[in-house]
Amino acid sequence: MEKGALSPSDAELIERCLRKDNAAWEALVVRYRRKVFHIAYKFTGRHAEAEDLMQEILLKVFRSLDKFNQDADFSTWLGSVSRNYCIDHYRASKREKEVLVEDLVAFDLAVATAGTNPQRVLEDRDRRSFLRRGLELLPDKLREAVVLRDLQGLSYQEMAERLGLPEGTVKSRINRGREELSRLLLRAQQAARRDGARAPGRLPARR
Repeated sequence: MEKGALSPSDAELIERCLRKDNAAWEALVVRYRRKVFHIAYKFTGRHAEAEDLMQEILLKVFRSLDKFNQDADFSTWLGSVSRNYCIDHYRASKREKEVLVEDLVAFDLAVATAGTNPQRVLEDRDRRSFLRRGLELLPDKLREAVVLRDLQGLSYQEMAERLGLPEGTVKSRINRGREELSRLLLRAQQAARRDGARAPGRLPARR
């Protein structure tokens, strides 16, 4: 029994979707969800995140069906929409992490905030404590790289000389340390928001 004889074409399903046929949309999702998931997984490397991203992409596709040129190949268009969405998501997430780390690293862990109002002192102390706990969860080599670069302000060359490493290795450790730190801080920040906590909550243990 030939599958093509029983299954409607993409074009037929899209036509039905545009007529508000929910069953047709479900059929398209079943047909292509794995394709979208694989594209999302290539960008995230994590199953749960890829699942969430897949759902967002499918929602975007559903809302954009009326813009699809039905003379084109739907699978190709879907792949393009999925990749573009993943790229935009990655850029936005990367910038969010950079901003968070830049914001927190601006507080030197050794400097007290004298001469400010009590509320500001408490907020600054909380943020320094938050960053300190994040740094403590980093592997030693990554923590050392982030501290030397972002807190002590050493140049790549100075770090390479102090650590006895090539500059390329130093840069790699800094980037990996920032990425891991930002991941830890974002997870804790999101948990604190969900809990409605005023101050940053306890950071999750490193997996």
